[in-house]
Amino acid sequence: MVILRPTAFNRPTENRILQPTTAIPVGLISYLPPSWIPYAELLRLDKPTGTYYLFFPCAYSTLLAASIAPSVPVWEVVGTTGLFFAGALIMRGAGCAINDLWDRNLDPHVERTKFRPIARGAISPGKAVLFTGSQLLAGLGILLQFPYQCLWYGIPSLLLVTTYPLAKRVTYYPQAVLGLTFSWGAIMGFPALGIDLLNNGAALEAAAALYASCVTWTVLYDMIYAHMDIKDDVAAGIKSIALRHEKNTKAVLSALAAVQVPLLAAAGVAAGSGPIFFIGSCGSAAVSLGLMIWKVQLKNVQNCWWWFKNGCLLTGGGITLGMLLDYVAQTTGFYKPVEEPVSLES
Repeated sequence: MVILRPTAFNRPTENRILQPTTAIPVGLISYLPPSWIPYAELLRLDKPTGTYYLFFPCAYSTLLAASIAPSVPVWEVVGTTGLFFAGALIMRGAGCAINDLWDRNLDPHVERTKFRPIARGAISPGKAVLFTGSQLLAGLGILLQFPYQCLWYGIPSLLLVTTYPLAKRVTYYPQAVLGLTFSWGAIMGFPALGIDLLNNGAALEAAAALYASCVTWTVLYDMIYAHMDIKDDVAAGIKSIALRHEKNTKAVLSALAAVQVPLLAAAGVAAGSGPIFFIGSCGSAAVSLGLMIWKVQLKNVQNCWWWFKNGCLLTGGGITLGMLLDYVAQTTGFYKPVEEPVSLES
């Protein structure tokens, strides 16, 4: 079989590598009816790490917003967080489908992606478009469950969702676009709890710092992820920050971590967070990122994947737990104000 390598942005379909029309399903999706499995793969239901990465910024902003607006009942904070997780699951699937549609002539040339359902022909582009449309409608349904202000904050993110696949073709820094996209939830938690960012300076400062921190985090972890495809990306003409900084990746990762953690701390300062946040969230982020950067073996595909997957829970989970404990401390009165000493003067 002759393999014709791509040489342009839109490769003709006759130059694609012919792939098998079936793939061996793994995990929970293997129990689905065979006709459903390609769509579950398109949603990446067998690889939920991306959903967690999309959800964590939403959780961060919700917990910070709850600290700024203590009058919001706990059940509303819990319900809002649950809605965000449902939205992350749906919109991550929609984003993957859009990405796979754009990359349907590139994916067959990359070892890790050549068996994706559109690339191998298990789902036609037309059916994928219809399926993606249904996902976007479902995402809109979730968005409409929030206060109406969230609609104006949420819709602009769709532009970023559609532009990320294009960024890989024109710049070595598509991870920056991905960061702007995946971090959008760092803004959404504030209007979701009824906080008007345009009329609340503290909330706006917290949201801006949190968003910037999450963007930096996304670039960091996706740089590690991109190292899995460096060789294939060169052949396929795909650009990435890992390819641009292959020789000094760990220095770049260290610089990103050195920016991310202070930005996270700045968000806490603006939101009036307590010591538990700075020790738990910021401290765990610094430790987990430092450990990952030190230990990750960038030339080892399996090791990069392990740190990408587990780093999500180590860093994201640590930040969330610190924020949650700080929120609990604030709502239960754990942070008692220091009483002024009683004057003995008459």
